[in-house]
Amino acid sequence: MPLSHQYNTDYKIGQDNIRLFKMQLHNPVFFITAFLTIGFITGTLLFPQDAKVILESARSWSTGNFHWLLMISSNFFVGFCILLILLPCGKVRLGGALARPEFSRLSWFSMLFAAGMGIGLMFWCVAEPIAHYTDWAGTPLNAAPYSPDAAALAIGATVYHWGLHPWASFAVMGLALAFFSFNKGLPMVTRSIFYPLLGEHCWRWPGHLIDVVAVLATIFGLVTSLGLGAKQAAGGLHFVFGIDGGLATQMSIIAVITTIAIISVIRGLDRGVKVLSNFNLLVALFLLMFVTIAGPTLSVIVGIGESLSYYVTNFISLSNWVSREDEAWYETWTVFYWAWWISWSPFVGMFIARISKGRTIREFLVAVLLLPTLVCAVWMSVFGGAALDQAQHGIGELAQGIDDVSLALFYMLENLPFTLLISLVAVILVLTFFITSADSGSLVVDIITAGGRLNSSRHQRAFWAICLGLIATALLIGGGSEALSALQAGAITAAVPFILVLLLSCLCLLLGLSSEMKKVSE
Repeated sequence: MPLSHQYNTDYKIGQDNIRLFKMQLHNPVFFITAFLTIGFITGTLLFPQDAKVILESARSWSTGNFHWLLMISSNFFVGFCILLILLPCGKVRLGGALARPEFSRLSWFSMLFAAGMGIGLMFWCVAEPIAHYTDWAGTPLNAAPYSPDAAALAIGATVYHWGLHPWASFAVMGLALAFFSFNKGLPMVTRSIFYPLLGEHCWRWPGHLIDVVAVLATIFGLVTSLGLGAKQAAGGLHFVFGIDGGLATQMSIIAVITTIAIISVIRGLDRGVKVLSNFNLLVALFLLMFVTIAGPTLSVIVGIGESLSYYVTNFISLSNWVSREDEAWYETWTVFYWAWWISWSPFVGMFIARISKGRTIREFLVAVLLLPTLVCAVWMSVFGGAALDQAQHGIGELAQGIDDVSLALFYMLENLPFTLLISLVAVILVLTFFITSADSGSLVVDIITAGGRLNSSRHQRAFWAICLGLIATALLIGGGSEALSALQAGAITAAVPFILVLLLSCLCLLLGLSSEMKKVSE
């Protein structure tokens, strides 16, 4: 096995592809994943009740048997990334010493952030802190509901779920893909990471299996966010215009957004995803500043520092997985989140890798790990802090807890000036985050199922955009009134087999970086 720095790059990107209707389809990865995807869509639409039972059973089995593995792995990824920042290999440049970045830092950051967490931040920025405060599904560390401790932990636990842990799993996958692609000349597909362990077997069935698992994890992680986005956008349209926010509206939103995503993904990275990501960043900044100024400004500003403080002081307690007294809360929230982020890691990781050529490893990790954590902390503190202030003072619907998580953000905005206008801005932001997640996700799935080709046909990209929309629709239908639970079940179940892939990726990355440092020193 090639444990030295000598990598055989004779394998040509797409050499196993089959041409069909001007499409480059990797054999057998495309056909296996397409068959499983279409089979899932068909089965769920034909037998929604049976699908609901299966999804719930799969979720219970996964969380009941592997919650400890999810916690240990996620903690490990944080430590692993911090270690790489400190080691000498941090100065290695992705693409070689002469490589230079393709995108400005602002565009780079806006793209990785919009693809990484956009819809989720909009959906949970109010709902999650209020849920923790009001005992919607237990409270973190068993704090008394509606107490000052519950309010403090509500923001601290929310930042914990959106901070270092998710971005560490994204960074591990993104860095491994970027390094083996740009520095070792291998295709940008998940199997390439395993070259130090598998050698030429990467291009055979072991590699095919790795890529299939990566695609399925990506699809189910993505459609969870797309389903959440559809529910929140439908709730926003009901709030602003009085339109029924039920399943029919959610399906219509998915259909419209999928169409727009197809157009965007066809236009490519520069003219599609980058433009929308930059637009998202500007609108998000506007909404953030408005809530800061129009809400309880002093409380919100002070709350940013406090939330970071609560995040740090409770980091160890929240990261524990042994004999948790808050087991109901821990399995409902933390275990789900870690599974969700791990299922997202092949998608976000590949997308970040695709746009990160020319960055040093240290620059990559600091940007991917620390900056989004800080932004998430600010975002959650502003929106969650404003919502908690209303709940604590008996203002509006949030004082009664949460009856519909998709409306939580709009309940908070209802008590600020220019309610309808700002609510409409929030709906637009949800929809544009929806589009960026759908089109960047389609690009990533297409790259894997095209054997690493970065510029496949438009038909191919459109196919996966349509599939993502259909699976999100199928999960909403299959979940019925408990669609949120069905979406979460899909993400958790898909994440469990990918944990091993991600853990082994860390070992492979260390082997690859070791060979790179030896090559530099020779």
